[in-house]
Amino acid sequence: MSEPLKFYQDSPHDCSYLAEQKAQNIYPDPNAIMSNALYSELIQHGFRRSGSHAYRPHCPNCNACVPVRININKFKISRSQRRCFQRNQHLSVSLHPAEFNPEHYELYCRYLAARHIDGGMDNPTEQSYRNFLISNWSDTQFIEFRDQSMLVAVAVTDTVTHGLSAFYTFFEPSLAKQSLGTYAILQQIADAKAQHLSSLYLGYWIENCMKMSYKNTFSALEGYIDQRWQQLKSSKTL
Repeated sequence: MSEPLKFYQDSPHDCSYLAEQKAQNIYPDPNAIMSNALYSELIQHGFRRSGSHAYRPHCPNCNACVPVRININKFKISRSQRRCFQRNQHLSVSLHPAEFNPEHYELYCRYLAARHIDGGMDNPTEQSYRNFLISNWSDTQFIEFRDQSMLVAVAVTDTVTHGLSAFYTFFEPSLAKQSLGTYAILQQIADAKAQHLSSLYLGYWIENCMKMSYKNTFSALEGYIDQRWQQLKSSKTL
């Protein structure tokens, strides 16, 4: 950090990713004024946001959560990703402010109902949607993907001083075969490259969590391990 900042740890709670595990997070001082500039520093040290709150897993007996990012300058698209990109080229892409949109919310509800059954997120409300995705200090945009007039995906994307952060993506569950989640990441990589940014942050990756396995299919993946960013092995050997 450029200036001293206190951090606090919460109490043990059930892990959202690994069954029968307890998890703990650390948080910046709640009295500190959070800003996008401060978050730009925190994300370089493995932090993530949920709504307006920044956090990082800090479990005494587990280090399974690895913050990961794609090195934009070293990224090379794979054959399957290129096919995904070509398969979705007919979609229109547009940027929108980070604010409540009823059409986005309806898609979000359908996505959670299909993809996160009994996962604690499958009964959303308008308020929980706002609390999770929207922040009063972050530089956030909602990237819309449409098939003609039909909204098929939304990628919530944060901009930090040196990169983009793929915060959350939700899509039409009936179109799972189109790999819209992968396409959204490819679009964010393209956006980062066009803005001459160096990284696309993907949040946390856990080797034994199937829901996160898509992250290690991207080349030039770096993990924040032992307090530094380092190249991870390719998905073929992970």
